[in-house]
Amino acid sequence: MLILLSIIGGFVILTLGAEALVRGASAIALRLGIAPLVIGLTIVAFGTSAPELAVSLKSALAGNSGIALGNVIGSNIANIGLILAVTALIRPIQVQSQMVRRDIPVMIVASILFWGLLLDGKLSLFDGALLTTLLFAYLGFNYISSKSAGNNEEVDTRPQHPLLSLLLVVTGIAMLVGGGILFVDGAVELAKTLGIDEVIIGLTIVAIGTSMPELVTSVVAARKGESDIAIGNIVGSNMFNILGILGITALIHPIAAGGVQVLDLVVMLILALLTLPFARSGFRIGRREGGILLAGYISYIGYLVTQALA
Repeated sequence: MLILLSIIGGFVILTLGAEALVRGASAIALRLGIAPLVIGLTIVAFGTSAPELAVSLKSALAGNSGIALGNVIGSNIANIGLILAVTALIRPIQVQSQMVRRDIPVMIVASILFWGLLLDGKLSLFDGALLTTLLFAYLGFNYISSKSAGNNEEVDTRPQHPLLSLLLVVTGIAMLVGGGILFVDGAVELAKTLGIDEVIIGLTIVAIGTSMPELVTSVVAARKGESDIAIGNIVGSNMFNILGILGITALIHPIAAGGVQVLDLVVMLILALLTLPFARSGFRIGRREGGILLAGYISYIGYLVTQALA
């Protein structure tokens, strides 16, 4: 009963936290003259990735590297195969040329780099420093580019008062972290009770649980017609997961790659690669593309569950 309450309570807190974060972050970023796409790629992406950071750090420090690594790989797979797919199925997503020319290719390169760094069987202190440095370089470039290009787009800027916007951001991130940990703790305990392998837990239950903020945020943004925030949140979260979460976690505690299968990395990379032609085709990710991504994700999860049961 307590496990079930933990899962349900965590999900409710995640949902409320995501809503608070989007409202506050959008208002603050627009006051600074930052475009909605950059809001999604940076502030919103960081906020919705906060649960992954909390879970990965907690798992790595507890010696559960399988959950830490599986969480990030599974979250990146879920972000595209589940979240981008469901968002596109609900409402087709318009894609800016910048996303096709720069941001999606950067996400693909980050995924390939991540795989390369894992070839020696771990993410070391040096690997963490490299990933974190690349994250800050990307953020800096994005901010400078946004300021140079100017911002003529409008999104919902409520609430207007900057202090209230800041309070919403802080409260939202805190709720995302707290709700994420509560949800994941309950899900992990349930999975362990059922005898499911640690890496499978990280790739599925933990990954989907910590991706809930991205799902709620992107669906809400798409329904409001804010496609830039919707897809920026997904692509930005994938980059934060690799460059930021794994980078910071490896700086604090090396991450062993034991238990991660080549298939998991292949699926992560294929989904990242598919995003580019899907986005380039008419600069729009429609329901057909969403259906293809979701079918691939369901097949992958089905395979994992079959393997776990076997």
